[in-house]
Amino acid sequence: PLFPSVMVCLRLQKRLAASVLGCGRNKIWLDPNEINDISIANSRQNIRKLVKDGYIIKKHQTIHSRFRVNRLHEAKRKGRHTGPGKRRGTRDARLPEKVVWMRRQRILRRLLKKYRAASKIDRHLYHELYLRAKGNQYRNKSHLMEYIWKAKGEKQRQEILEKQAAARRAKAKALKQKRVARKAAKVAAIGAEQVEEKKE
Repeated sequence: PLFPSVMVCLRLQKRLAASVLGCGRNKIWLDPNEINDISIANSRQNIRKLVKDGYIIKKHQTIHSRFRVNRLHEAKRKGRHTGPGKRRGTRDARLPEKVVWMRRQRILRRLLKKYRAASKIDRHLYHELYLRAKGNQYRNKSHLMEYIWKAKGEKQRQEILEKQAAARRAKAKALKQKRVARKAAKVAAIGAEQVEEKKE
């Protein structure tokens, strides 16, 4: 019969089988048709023989599918299921301001280092921009790049203006020297004329 009138206690056999097969007791399947043979087995050696015969089997791992979870995560990456009704924490708890700040600072500082290494900016401008970035002057990387571009343009303009001013000063100085020399020559000529007149 499939289920005998007197139920046999197979707790020992289950425990031994779990130990032999290296799993939990709930994972052990005992063949209901071979209850008598299984109930006689009271050692690990006997249990191993029954396992070999197929009377005791280790059940398969229960499948826990990730399909639905993966599908939800994919939708969330697109921005679905993230409205006000799905949010539990505050904005700062979900993405702390400090984390945003650290990310931005690291990005800006990395850019400054890269530009300094490539000689796009000198160390003085690097230091100035570093302190400005620390002072929350730049919203993002593109904002900083735009400022660097403008600063470099302004610097070049200043250099050109300084060169032009220096050239103007040099020209004025040369003209002044020429004028002074001409005046001195004129005075000398007049003096010479007066001396000649006195002699006559």
